[in-house]
Amino acid sequence: MKILIIRYKKTRGVPEGGEQGSEKNLTVLRQIAGHDNVDTYFIHDEAHRRTPWEYLQGILYMPLGYYFGLTPKRVREIISLAQAYDVVFVDRSVFGIVAKRLKETSYRGRVVAFFHNVEVVYFSAKYANRLNPLRWLVVPCADRNDRWSCRYADRTIALSTRDDDELFRRYGRHADVLIPVAFVDRLNNSPLSALHSPLTSVPPKCMFLGAYFPANVEGIEWFTKNVLPHVDIRMQIVGKDMDKLKDADWMRPDIEVLSSVPDLDPLFEAADIMVLPIFKGSGMKVKTCESMMFGKNIIGTPEAWSGYELDYSKAGASCFTADEFIAALTDFCQHPRPRFNTYSRNVFVTQYSADRMVDKFRKVLEG
Repeated sequence: MKILIIRYKKTRGVPEGGEQGSEKNLTVLRQIAGHDNVDTYFIHDEAHRRTPWEYLQGILYMPLGYYFGLTPKRVREIISLAQAYDVVFVDRSVFGIVAKRLKETSYRGRVVAFFHNVEVVYFSAKYANRLNPLRWLVVPCADRNDRWSCRYADRTIALSTRDDDELFRRYGRHADVLIPVAFVDRLNNSPLSALHSPLTSVPPKCMFLGAYFPANVEGIEWFTKNVLPHVDIRMQIVGKDMDKLKDADWMRPDIEVLSSVPDLDPLFEAADIMVLPIFKGSGMKVKTCESMMFGKNIIGTPEAWSGYELDYSKAGASCFTADEFIAALTDFCQHPRPRFNTYSRNVFVTQYSADRMVDKFRKVLEG
């Protein structure tokens, strides 16, 4: 079996959550078909500096359903390449136009569309300001591509029942299979001494992980204003471009902000608690899965836990209000516990490790 995977971006720095999910997909596909039988077509390469003409093209083609970076010429190139492959794996549903064009040209292989989230919901949150002209370009384009992915793909994959329900409500099709967020296990290859972890510190060191994105910024701002003044913790914010927060009028000088960190493993080891105050979104939060992989105590909102099946109280806590966050963090302060949460780690190993997803992917590709 030969597979062509259509991916969004060749990352040169720290990968964002979606790209981490794409790397997992690539790893599993290679495990099934063999490394040399899986090729990647990238829509973007971070090493390439876009020209003004490329930006203009992106804007001009978006109303026609070509998400930024795609053009009719590039889609024709993909269709030509696809003839040599048994499967075209469209890694993001926002490229649903690829599935559409493949079927219109009678491509004989199998087209698989992977929904990292419901893109129209994701971009509606990203461009929440209705005065932003990009909203009126991007959101309809995402909606159209989600619809095309549902209509034209032979098989569709969603992360969770929430996304599956949303897809059916909007487009009348359930996903063929649900495959949750997963990671290739890094802890076994890490020099961390996590299994010999001490108790959580007093005061505990809490880390928020996430890129500079509206839902992340809104969540950490809310936490800083409504929770942080009432608890005795050391707060650390880590994520791509998060240094932009340093100029925010609500930022406190005692919060450590680290941006675009090349190696997160030592930070995970040092953190006592992962704090994830996320209130909006679609799909599943990659940061939650990564935190479980490292056996962390996790205090997050229902949105941060969405799609994950576990006992939140054993992994940390599920909190929605400021009072609930304050109570959970105060309990950690008053009753230190192991920094390495074996329950979180075991849930990851048994349910969210990439190795557990191989059979599900194989069923989609071959069934």
